[in-house]
Amino acid sequence: PALQEELVNPKNGDPAHKHLKQQASILGHLDELGLLRRGRCFVEFGAGRGKLSHWIHEALKNNGDLKGSEDLQLLLVERSSIRFKVDGKHQDAGVQFERLQVDIEHLDLCKVPLLQDKKFPLVGVGKHLCGAATDLALRCLLETSRLRDPETEPPQKRLKPSEPAAEASPGDSGACSGASVGPVLGLAVALCCHHRCEWRHFVGRQFFLERGLGAAEFSAFCRMSSWATCGGRPANQDYSSHQSTNQGRAEEEHEPLDETDTMNKFLSAVEREKIGRLCKRLIDSGRCHFLKSQGFSSRLTCYTDQGVTLENVLLTAVPSSSSIYF
Repeated sequence: PALQEELVNPKNGDPAHKHLKQQASILGHLDELGLLRRGRCFVEFGAGRGKLSHWIHEALKNNGDLKGSEDLQLLLVERSSIRFKVDGKHQDAGVQFERLQVDIEHLDLCKVPLLQDKKFPLVGVGKHLCGAATDLALRCLLETSRLRDPETEPPQKRLKPSEPAAEASPGDSGACSGASVGPVLGLAVALCCHHRCEWRHFVGRQFFLERGLGAAEFSAFCRMSSWATCGGRPANQDYSSHQSTNQGRAEEEHEPLDETDTMNKFLSAVEREKIGRLCKRLIDSGRCHFLKSQGFSSRLTCYTDQGVTLENVLLTAVPSSSSIYF
């Protein structure tokens, strides 16, 4: 309902309309899972301009579920410097919008001052979180308070506009050091660009290894996954005329691999597309396996039709019935 007026607004062109349909569907899935409620902190990974967080706020406000600014927190995570951000429009409303310009790989939620304030339960969201960024977001959200290997932990990054994280005390192993964040209530992430996944970041490595698959096989599956979105065009055809309109920002990050594979000579476009989608689902099955190991029940859903976006699969998860959060 929050987006209904915009969905029928004739001033919105086709690209904007496709964005709105995706955002409306993601909000609908959040609501169905019982996650679209006040008293939450929504963490939007790969936030871009912050449109998804904007509509989460509007939905809660329009439903009358938002009693005051103290009932909601929205944390937007984006590594790039973005123009025309929409979260700035909410600052005068007193809503707790905070934007961090940091790579997800370097983010420790336990060191974000906003999350230490009220310790609201966390809900992770993302719209087309590209490749390895999905795996980094899952680790960030679900393993943020666990011990980290000091030899592999990246150097600390300055979080903007928050205050810099406190210096680690001697002997600090990289855990939360007494600080904590609220429990994770669930997540909803629209998946994208499996060909940009990386074995070193992939959360489903155990799932692959248990089936006799390793880094080499994973790399092959990632490459073939691009066939799902470009298998319908002739080999070596220019991608620019077929580029999905729903990737308005950082478009170069969402381009498929160049189709120079020898297999293109032996497989039809329909066969390549089918294999590509199977590869995507195999990679996503590894992610679901990881979520299960963390005490979550997950689901892969086609949240919109392919006419809106070829990347139309949404990963959702909530704590399992045996989880301590229930």
